[in-house]
Amino acid sequence: MFRTRRTTRRLTGALVAGTLALALAACSSSDGDAAKGSEANPVQIGVVGASGDQWKVFTQLAEKQDIHVKLVDFTDYQQPNPATTSGELDLNQFQHILFLADYDKNAGADLVPIGSTAIYPLALYSKKYTSLDEIPAGAQIAIPNDGTNQARALGVLASAKLITLKAGTPSLSAAPADVDTSASKVKVVPVAADQTGRSLDDSSVAGAVINNDYVADIGLDPTKTLAQDDPSSDAARPYINIWATRAKDKDNATYVKLVKIAQEAEVEDALKKNSGGTAVIVHETPAKLQTYLTDVQDQLAANG
Repeated sequence: MFRTRRTTRRLTGALVAGTLALALAACSSSDGDAAKGSEANPVQIGVVGASGDQWKVFTQLAEKQDIHVKLVDFTDYQQPNPATTSGELDLNQFQHILFLADYDKNAGADLVPIGSTAIYPLALYSKKYTSLDEIPAGAQIAIPNDGTNQARALGVLASAKLITLKAGTPSLSAAPADVDTSASKVKVVPVAADQTGRSLDDSSVAGAVINNDYVADIGLDPTKTLAQDDPSSDAARPYINIWATRAKDKDNATYVKLVKIAQEAEVEDALKKNSGGTAVIVHETPAKLQTYLTDVQDQLAANG
């Protein structure tokens, strides 16, 4: 999950949701009959990092095809899905399949993927050390505290041999309690995803696993990582970033057209540039993405 933000454009998720609700109520009488995607009734899309160059290109191309969109920027991953479920947003594009599966399971929702964007490697960064070997035993590593990114971060640390997970730990739902502390080199410290990068300035933190969304904000070079997962592996499928909407709207012609616009070379080139060249573009059909979602949901259910 995954894009770069500017501080002046940030709103809390709660404020955005409230603002959306008021805006929708205020304009319902005047544009209620306007076609979705018109200037009076734009498609509302929830994103994390609306200042990313790809979004400017995307909105311009959409308008050339007579589709008006409104990007609603969030800093908190927990807000766009509820806003989409409630109808305050029409679409969102900020998350991977595993994050959506976890949300649908816990919220009893029916959001589905209708298009893919890319896989962004999840990586370990440090401002104090330049190699894994330099990290001292007992050091603290910050990881995102939301369930799905937390599990993925633990996988990165396990692959780097900084931690050992207890036998039988399911990869998609691993938690700090699953870390075998006696066999691990470091200690993990869960923090809010948008605080992982800032934690690098804490003298007690040796490194942090940071989502791509936040890397550029704190001036990190995305090519200078200590460890990261492999976006080309089959195990990376749950981390395909997606466009999501309500199940009843999955075949909406305007939404389908917007996904196609987002997959045009001009938009994807800007997306790759915005990611520092780390994004691995993925083109999967909605049907296949929905199958992947079902597979992940089944794994999460089997793991309790």
